[in-house]
Amino acid sequence: MSFARFFRVTRYLAAPLAAASALILTSAAGSQATTAGSTCADTPDIAVLPAPATPWKGAPLRVLFTSEHPLEGELSLVAPDGSVAARSHERHGGPPYFWFAEVASPGAGTWHVTLTRTRASGDCPSITREIAVHDSEPAKPGPSAGSVWPVRQAWNRATENLYSAWVEKLFDAPLDQEPSWRALHEVIRDKSRNMLFNYLGLREDDALVMRPDCADMPYFLRAYFAFKMGLPFGYANCSRGGNSVPKCYNFSTMLNASAGQQGLAQSFAQYLRTVGDGVQSGNGRTSANDDNTDFYPVALKQDTLRPGTIYADPYGHVLMLVRRVSQEGGSAGVFLAADAEPDGTVSRKRFWRGTFLFTHNPSIGGPGFKRFRPIVRDTNGGFRRLTNAEIARNPQYGDFSLEQAKLGTDAFYDRMDDVMSPSALDPVRAMQEAITSLEEQVRTRVTAVELGRKFQNSGKGNAAMPDGAAIFATSGAWEDFSTPARDFRLLIAIDVVRGFPERVARRPERYAMPPGKSVADVKAELENVLASELATRKFTYIRTDGSSWTLSLKDVIDRAGQFEMAYNPNDCVELRWGAAENSQEAATCRRHAAQEQRGKMIKYRTWFRERQWPVGA
Repeated sequence: MSFARFFRVTRYLAAPLAAASALILTSAAGSQATTAGSTCADTPDIAVLPAPATPWKGAPLRVLFTSEHPLEGELSLVAPDGSVAARSHERHGGPPYFWFAEVASPGAGTWHVTLTRTRASGDCPSITREIAVHDSEPAKPGPSAGSVWPVRQAWNRATENLYSAWVEKLFDAPLDQEPSWRALHEVIRDKSRNMLFNYLGLREDDALVMRPDCADMPYFLRAYFAFKMGLPFGYANCSRGGNSVPKCYNFSTMLNASAGQQGLAQSFAQYLRTVGDGVQSGNGRTSANDDNTDFYPVALKQDTLRPGTIYADPYGHVLMLVRRVSQEGGSAGVFLAADAEPDGTVSRKRFWRGTFLFTHNPSIGGPGFKRFRPIVRDTNGGFRRLTNAEIARNPQYGDFSLEQAKLGTDAFYDRMDDVMSPSALDPVRAMQEAITSLEEQVRTRVTAVELGRKFQNSGKGNAAMPDGAAIFATSGAWEDFSTPARDFRLLIAIDVVRGFPERVARRPERYAMPPGKSVADVKAELENVLASELATRKFTYIRTDGSSWTLSLKDVIDRAGQFEMAYNPNDCVELRWGAAENSQEAATCRRHAAQEQRGKMIKYRTWFRERQWPVGA
């Protein structure tokens, strides 16, 4: 969607928060004052975020420059004396597209942020914004009256683009890496990732603890960004669903949680705990056409599936998109997402059928890709969420869609293949990408099982096993160290990889089939390549005695049946990796789940064998 006719170049100078102020230099409609010293005065869809909120001499100056459209050029930070202090030609994202630059110790005075464009029209060779850097650190803001934090600006295309760019930078890493963290606050406290670190000048991130589960994580990140930027934030209390579609009831915002006199940083940390207690996976699985929700569904298109978009699967897991990698050089396009596990770990993973589960079953809710519903002022001075109809006709958004609710399982994944890789894929490379995704999933399980081994060694006793579908959603040590949901998805991932040659044969038009070869020839070649790849890709895990044991992906595929009962943290790790009884691999096993728990696992095994998520989970 083009927003050009809705934008004009303006500067948003936020109202002061004590001595600090949040500064966004934007082109969004609704801003308050015209930008001084800007070239290309009619340039649309540009937003520039300096950090900290009020830059001062000697404190690192970070600048995020975003655009709705794919401009090309180099970003420069120009010092008051006219010298270029930092530059970056690397454009990220798409959309939004963004550049990032940083100066470690800026001098006081007026700085200029300039994007010098390549292949631009003659009347718009560059885009410039000004930033004032003060002589000294500003006074610290005091407690907020009547709200956890004051609202100084609104959600719109500019702030949404900045949010997406911030999320992408937060989880950035080369495509061939598999970054993971023990808790979300490790990401937040990483100054090289989080450009909003100490944004308010309160040392507000130094002791911040963020250990969300998968449903909490999108809320924590959205609340964090809103807190720093002075944006409204709220959430609903929703049912979990299970036997019915989840429904939401009470909507509350940070206005409903008094800050008291403890200060902004402490109030926000306390508020996060309230949010974590109030939301769960049902919040993301509401019906697609329900207005009374925190999220709304979007169309499956590259320009709507932006960083910050969540994915709610039908069985309760929630992920957040953090990057799109375009199809190029024969490689498939990729969507990357981050999620949090019950044990607190956060990792980045690829979109594929093995991790992003989808099924069209109206009785259990509306899964799929969704975005946070915009929060706006109401007529009483409070806040409300825009309805689906309002979002659809809002020029700042316009991306509400019921497309996903009309798709069956195969149609959904076929559509996503087309979105990620519009051009035909080489079938061998496409299958190798799927194998890589399975390998990534297995390696994240290595970490989860190792945490269970350490729990066993802690001397804290056995993890209590719940009954029935509650094995997938409970609390305590079982939630932290068992892997039923992870293993359920692993089994589906195994099916996807094992069935990839058949998938190509089913949809040959999607692939760049080698000339002169029949579909049967290609299928046979894929089966040979699959066998070779599975045998050569290996990983290691730590056995009960601390020794390492190496397995291949072929072992994982061959042991699919054992993974139907390998999720209990009270079993030794050898059993959790499917080691055969009396084998050399299992010789170091020293621990077994109680017979009562084994009986439950035998009873529940059908869910895993038939890949049928239990009703009520």
